[in-house]
Amino acid sequence: MKVVVIGGGAIGASVAMFLRHPATTAGAAAAEVTVVEADPGLKWASSALSAGSIRQQFSTPVNVALSQFGLEVITRADEWLGLPGGAAELGFVPSGYLFVATARGEAALRAQTGVPQALGVPVSLCSPETAARRWPWLRTDDLAIAAFGEAGEGWFDGASLALALGRRARALGAQWVKGRVTGFDDDGRGHLRAARLDDGRSLEADVVVCAAGAWSGHLGRLAGVDIPVHARRRTVFVFDSPAALPRTPLVIDPSGIWFRSEGSGFIGGWSPGPGEPDPDDLPLDQPDLDQFEERLWPALAHRVPAFEALRRRRAWAGYYEVHPLDGNGLVGPHPERSNLILACGFSGHGLQHSPGIGRGVAEWLLHGRYRSLDLSPLSAQRLASGRPLVEAAII
Repeated sequence: MKVVVIGGGAIGASVAMFLRHPATTAGAAAAEVTVVEADPGLKWASSALSAGSIRQQFSTPVNVALSQFGLEVITRADEWLGLPGGAAELGFVPSGYLFVATARGEAALRAQTGVPQALGVPVSLCSPETAARRWPWLRTDDLAIAAFGEAGEGWFDGASLALALGRRARALGAQWVKGRVTGFDDDGRGHLRAARLDDGRSLEADVVVCAAGAWSGHLGRLAGVDIPVHARRRTVFVFDSPAALPRTPLVIDPSGIWFRSEGSGFIGGWSPGPGEPDPDDLPLDQPDLDQFEERLWPALAHRVPAFEALRRRRAWAGYYEVHPLDGNGLVGPHPERSNLILACGFSGHGLQHSPGIGRGVAEWLLHGRYRSLDLSPLSAQRLASGRPLVEAAII
């Protein structure tokens, strides 16, 4: 079986690795794997430009399970990703996520938290008084509740994970090709049979995997189908404060901002809420600096009084690959192209879920079914049925 994977970021590299990994290949015919990536160093990839965090606080069970496997790979990176003579160092920092809510959002946060709790994840619901004792730097007088992940959450180097997945995949025999896909050939019966590249090459394929992230919609158009995944720019700001604070969790505020400790300072950002402008296809080399004064600083100073005198140091931008139907990824055959396999649209949580997505796609291709974790809730058949699987905990 010849598999062409479009996109060599964390998800594409994970698909390639598990298509060749002994954990998934036993009892299956060998797959010939070629990954097409225009930016092999991943300078502009979402994998490298994200905040690189992992959490188990999701509102859908499949996402909780994906996080749990992602955590296993990240915290046991040498076992999964190490190579002879070279350790896989991902810089994991264990530190929980802290969701806080006013009275308006209390019911939603309780419902969201109930899902991981039911699956055995150690998430604590805290009153404002308890939150004030645990995090005395946090303003809590306008809060109704807080949810904190006591274990199994934190942050890591996203670029290191993506590159380590790629190195391991190549060591197992997957091939990387630098280039851009410009079109496809099909057999006239709805099956793709080759991917055409910008340098004139043509790669024969029994299966094409779309792991193109924010560019998946464009790839779908080249294949003659709709993949409703769009690019949305997100800006991450680096700042510090003259006031000394202990290491913070990753805090998600009702205002739409988030922040966490990073070295001796902090990083943070803002995501537009429903109905707020969220343009796409904006250049990555132009972070939206106006967001800091207009959105971040007022909300940060309100939630953490010590941030009143914070200083912005720098900023960078990256793309979210947004699937607007429900904020969840699309995994599996496209309804109109059975050998076009989707692995895209994860709306901000693709990096942490990349090991589980890659393993699942590889199992489905090699064995015809999911063996380790059932990813059928993320089936791309949602595109045809229009039935969403809503993930409420999108940041």
